[in-house]
Amino acid sequence: MANLGPLVRVRAVEPLDNYKVRVEFEDGTQKELDLKPYLRGPIFESMRDDHSVFRSMKVQDGTIIWENGADIDPDVLYYDHLKPAWMEEHEHA
Repeated sequence: MANLGPLVRVRAVEPLDNYKVRVEFEDGTQKELDLKPYLRGPIFESMRDDHSVFRSMKVQDGTIIWENGADIDPDVLYYDHLKPAWMEEHEHA
């Protein structure tokens, strides 16, 4: 398992064009990220099909969430070397 620094949570998110977002973390770090590679699986289907659903995101409990219960791990967004669980499972298969 990769060595992580301190746990960092999302403070704010701004949806941009083409499934990109500007994220501000609690430590003041700001990143512009392409979330399209993370929108995998049935829970993200409505976001892939309708950009307005994607843009309806908000921050709750330190992460980006959507009304249908989908969320993205803030550590995966912050630490460039981390990948979503589905990516890691695919690599080890």
